[in-house]
Amino acid sequence: MAPRLPARCWRQLQAPSTLIRPAIALDLPPRTLLPRTTKRGVKYGWSTENPRDRTRRFRQPDEGLPTPTSGPAAALKRKERTTPARAGVLAIKKGMTAFMGRSGSRIPCTVLQLDQVQTVANKTWSKHGYWAVQVGLGERRPVALTAPMLGYYEAKGIAPKQHLAEFRVRDAEGLLPVGVQLQPDWFHVGQWVDVRANSRGMGFAGAMKRHGFKGQEASHGNSLNHRTPGSLGGSQGSGSRVIPGKKMPGRMGNERVTMQNLPVLLVNNDLGIVVVKGAVAGPKGCIVRIQDAVKKAPPPKDFIELTRQTLEERFPDAKAHLTAARVKHLELKEARKEGRIHKLLSAGVTEGAVSAPHEEAMA
Repeated sequence: MAPRLPARCWRQLQAPSTLIRPAIALDLPPRTLLPRTTKRGVKYGWSTENPRDRTRRFRQPDEGLPTPTSGPAAALKRKERTTPARAGVLAIKKGMTAFMGRSGSRIPCTVLQLDQVQTVANKTWSKHGYWAVQVGLGERRPVALTAPMLGYYEAKGIAPKQHLAEFRVRDAEGLLPVGVQLQPDWFHVGQWVDVRANSRGMGFAGAMKRHGFKGQEASHGNSLNHRTPGSLGGSQGSGSRVIPGKKMPGRMGNERVTMQNLPVLLVNNDLGIVVVKGAVAGPKGCIVRIQDAVKKAPPPKDFIELTRQTLEERFPDAKAHLTAARVKHLELKEARKEGRIHKLLSAGVTEGAVSAPHEEAMA
């Protein structure tokens, strides 16, 4: 409840005002008002340019302004040297074996198998801010996917994939047609590659196993502290706390590990395998990512052009297949809205079966 006002306050409010406000007519010139906008910024500015022609990102090179030193375009320019020119592939680690060299030396190597590796999508600089190719591996049951993901694959005409991964590329020349299959001959013998995978998880481990600590003395007054890490944080020098990043017991393994500069020893399309020299992180059956080495020279331009030409010869109708899949996806989407999808599935979806009932209803 509001506080009660004293009587003297009411008297002042009820008393007539003694101030006289003279009416002064000011003859001022009319002012031109600027259009009102809700915000001032990159998105809501004073520009009258067509929104379709206006760039979505701030200060791009096509605006005619000086090249910025920060932003998406400058970031891509800085990362040109460390970004591969081509996309990579996903593979399954099958295990390790050995090759015998010409001089009789034993060369340990890892066998990586490619299982139905297809390109699923492309990420462009104008829409996403970077260049990348999305690659899928294996095959997954449709009942294990959500409806949005089923529509995602349906619009591309690709069977659902077990694993998806993105591989960043340097520019638009590294993009690939959607739906093409990448085989082991995407690499050549003698090429340097980087192989990335998650290491084998070892569970909770102590400081000696996890970080290689020496441990404490076995005798001379030491009791039940032989494998302990020791003191963690002092009360004076470190401020009565444990310094962030202190090496302590915890979960060991299951971290992203990249093995760089591994030479390719064997490529076999019939078996679908790529054999690389040395060890690769992770247990048998884990998913690995193979891409051109960053710290070595890229593959020759002739080889890159040859691989692209081989893809076009193997999949000449990739673009037409993608267009037809998108059209069929939109027709099936309309059929789901109208409730005709169950009838179509029971009769079997064929060419023209989706649009025929809709055309008859329109007629």
